[in-house]
Amino acid sequence: MAARWTPNVTVACVVERAGRYLIVEEDKGGPCTVFNQPAGHLEPHERIIDGVQREVREETAWRILLTGYLGLYVHVAEDGTHFHSHSFEAAALEHLCTPLDPDIVRTHWLSLEEIEQLEDMGRLRSPLVTRRIRDSQRGKRFPLDVLHD
Repeated sequence: MAARWTPNVTVACVVERAGRYLIVEEDKGGPCTVFNQPAGHLEPHERIIDGVQREVREETAWRILLTGYLGLYVHVAEDGTHFHSHSFEAAALEHLCTPLDPDIVRTHWLSLEEIEQLEDMGRLRSPLVTRRIRDSQRGKRFPLDVLHD
């Protein structure tokens, strides 16, 4: 019997403010921390929009206003794990006084150039980080009502 294929459903968000992007620095147990957009796994029975708002709040302590849907990004990790990442863009509304997820070392507002330098050093958690930002900059977005969940 063949193994059951179950892709990981995730959400991610590009949050831009004054030309800088909200990035989380994560401790994933390796020799170095890695950098990512606020992102994570969708929880059982969770709506996609609720999931992305929750992940941004838990990882960055920012309340956001979703402004567009960048699309569904498919990524296959080196270990063969498939990720289907629903990606959004948003505006930062309010910084909350809440603790961050335990694996988040800190949050940063970085320019695309700084993020590209991290990419060159192999410090991005996924190649989707810069792809999402570039797509957002190019205006590649859909209205939020394209989602029916």
